[in-house]
Amino acid sequence: MSSYCRVAPGHPVHGPYHDDEYGFPVAGDAALFERLILEINQAGLSWLTILNKREAFRQAFQGFDPAKVARYGEKDRIRLMADTGIVRNRLKVDAAIHNAKVVLDLRKTHGSFAGWIEANHPLSKEEWVKLFRKTFRFTGGEIVGEFLMSIGYLPGAHAEDCPVHRKILKLKPAWKTSAGKNKA
Repeated sequence: MSSYCRVAPGHPVHGPYHDDEYGFPVAGDAALFERLILEINQAGLSWLTILNKREAFRQAFQGFDPAKVARYGEKDRIRLMADTGIVRNRLKVDAAIHNAKVVLDLRKTHGSFAGWIEANHPLSKEEWVKLFRKTFRFTGGEIVGEFLMSIGYLPGAHAEDCPVHRKILKLKPAWKTSAGKNKA
């Protein structure tokens, strides 16, 4: 069983994320953008730290609405860098603003962030990492892999003997519906 599947169930913070979100299919731009921003901010920190700061992130980034975040200017950067409720890292703040603009561009070309992901699926993890690095900022291999596992596009979020894994299979995650085509 994966280590997260062993430690998360029953934990007051990890448990609900593990049981109800991690690995489940995600579609809306705000939800996808949230997951991407949280994964980016987790780099170098524990996931527990990020989950504990999640509501503060949600408030600081206006519900993760890409259209609102894309309009952020220097006053917003200063506000975010002063917000003790979130991770105050200039590179991560700048990446969030830049990546919101990218999501808006993806809406023009693919209808939505989800449409862009679906249009490129299936890819191997290595291909996804190359694509994300070319498209977004602050998206290395671990960030991209966790992001895609967390939204149901790459397998591995849960151990096969984890009860949540069975729940996710019933929802036909992208990694499963393309199992014959997926190179991951």
